[in-house]
Amino acid sequence: MNPEEYCKDRTTRSGSSFYYSFLFLEPQQRKAITALYAFCREVDDIVDECRDPNLARIKLQWWREDLAKTFDGAPQHPVNQELVSVVQQFNLPIEHFLEIIDGMEMDLDNHDYPSFRDLALYCHRVAGIVGLMSAEIFGYNDRNTLKYANELGIAFQLTNILRDVREDASRGRVYIPLDELARFNVSREDILSPENSVEMLELLKHQAKRANEYYDRAFSLLGEQDRYPQRSGIIMAAIYKTVLKEIENDYFRVMTHRVKLNPLRKLWIAWNTARKEKRLHKMLATAKHA
Repeated sequence: MNPEEYCKDRTTRSGSSFYYSFLFLEPQQRKAITALYAFCREVDDIVDECRDPNLARIKLQWWREDLAKTFDGAPQHPVNQELVSVVQQFNLPIEHFLEIIDGMEMDLDNHDYPSFRDLALYCHRVAGIVGLMSAEIFGYNDRNTLKYANELGIAFQLTNILRDVREDASRGRVYIPLDELARFNVSREDILSPENSVEMLELLKHQAKRANEYYDRAFSLLGEQDRYPQRSGIIMAAIYKTVLKEIENDYFRVMTHRVKLNPLRKLWIAWNTARKEKRLHKMLATAKHA
C-alpha cells in the first residue's frame, strides 16, 4: 500500500462525515484534504487509544520530529510522505500541524476546562486550525474566509462535544466548562447518568445554542465569491448541522445513545448541498456578467 492508498484507507475506514464532502473536490484538492484528515486521525488516535499518557507523549513527540522531516522532504510515516507534496503545493506551514498536535496533547493534561475561554483554545487547536488549512486547500479570495474557516471548525468541534458528552465523560474527559456546570447546577457525576434532569437539559440546550452561534458567525464571514471554492466546508456544515438538529429534535437524549446519520443520508445531504451551491454559483456568475 503506497502513501496515497494508506491515506485513502485511513479516511474511508474512519466513517467520518468529512469523507462525503471530499467527493466533490478536484482530484488534487481531494488528495490533499485526505492526507490532512489522515494526519489528524493518526495523532488523535494516539491520545484516544494509548492508555499510558507517557507513552502517548513519546508518540506525539515522534510525530513532531517526523513532521520536521516532512518539511525537509524525507519523512518516515506514509501519511507524512503523502503530505510532502501537499504542504508545498498549498503552502501549509509546519506551525499549523504542530498546533494540532499540541491540541491533541491537551487531552493528556486537561480532563476539564474551567471556562469556555479555556475550552476555546482547545477547539481552535484541534478543529479551527484544521479549518484554516482546509480553506487553503479549497482556495479563497477574501481573507475573511480564513476567519470563517476557523469559526466553522470550532462549530464542528462543539457539535462533537455535545454529541459525545457522555462517551467522553466515561473516559474522564469533560468538555463542558466547569463554570457552566456550576451555573446550571450539574455535577460531573450527573454527566455519567443516563437520566436527563431539567438542569442537564438546560445545560445541553446552552451548548447547542453556542454551537449554532458559531455556525451563524462563520457563515456571516463567508463572502459570495468564496462560497463555491469552499463548497466542501459548506457540505460538512450541512451534515454537522443536521446532526445538531437531530440532537435537538431528540430532546438532547445524548446521555442514552449517540445520535448519528447513516451513510446514505450523509451522501444525500452532501449531494443536495453540492447541487445547491453549484446552482448558486451559476446564478452569481450570470448576474456578474449581465
